[in-house]
Amino acid sequence: MKKLINDPADVVREELLGIAAAHPDLVSVHFDPNYVVRADAPVKGKVALVSGGGSGHEPMHGGFVGVGMLDAACPGEVFTSPTPDQMQAASKAVDGGVGVVHIVKNYTGDIMNFDMAAELCRAEGAEVEAVIVDDDVAVQDSLYTAGRRGVGTTVLMEKIAGAAAQEGRSLKEVADVCREVNAGGRSMGMALTSCTVPAAGKPTFELGEDEMEIGIGIHGEPGRERMKLKPVHDIVEMMATAVVEDFPLKKGDRVLAFVNGMGGTPMIELYVVFNELQRFLSGRGIEITRNLIGSYITSLDMAGCSITLLKLNDDFVRLWDAPVKTAGLRWGV
Repeated sequence: MKKLINDPADVVREELLGIAAAHPDLVSVHFDPNYVVRADAPVKGKVALVSGGGSGHEPMHGGFVGVGMLDAACPGEVFTSPTPDQMQAASKAVDGGVGVVHIVKNYTGDIMNFDMAAELCRAEGAEVEAVIVDDDVAVQDSLYTAGRRGVGTTVLMEKIAGAAAQEGRSLKEVADVCREVNAGGRSMGMALTSCTVPAAGKPTFELGEDEMEIGIGIHGEPGRERMKLKPVHDIVEMMATAVVEDFPLKKGDRVLAFVNGMGGTPMIELYVVFNELQRFLSGRGIEITRNLIGSYITSLDMAGCSITLLKLNDDFVRLWDAPVKTAGLRWGV
């Protein structure tokens, strides 16, 4: 294992110290329990958005805390759910008096712990709505889930719902936007290599030099099929076909196309993937109205990518274009 770390046991804490040192204008980092909040939290009269999950997926979620996106993020240990006390403390720290929305990826540990945190918050008089993200079309159930996994649509939900909250929508309205985004988003990923969890010190799984895994999860979970490596044209066609037909999308539909790197994939390759995706969708009469290309929901050092398509309406486009200022995503400010 070759990693830029000191001790595997200290990785998450030292990452959080780095975030605090790098972005004091954007966020405040709290320890024991660990959570990241907007520097100006709580914002009175604004619905707060809280998300979280295991570390190792950076910049998600801590990199998306700031104006126009999340109010707080709860980082667990690497690929391990955060605890209810983290979520409760973070929710309390950002509650501006009009409620909190929990954005929860569909992993068993995340759902259980966020449920417990929501009950603790409600017992103290806070209003909490929880929304589940389950956009992965690759497999119905996995090692970590009952039902579909929550993956790339999480990033899009945090941005669009964050803009809705920023403009002053109510708790129910913001939660409804989250649910609409989840209903309109589909994702699928693939891997060229495994990832190495620092505490494990070895790859999560083995792939031959001439092999790839189609339909992996963000924790290195196995996908729907292992096969010989193919040209990117064939890879994109496989994944995009599965995503488009799951909606199904039809001629004339508008989408936000999100091509995401898994942590070890250079931008040159992601743009090659996007080019193939653009060709595939235009051939079906589907218009890419907005796009996002880069590594935003990663799996440590895994080489590979995921494709997320979000069916757009005018409200989604306006909320996507609204200003955002976070460490991991910023425009319009």
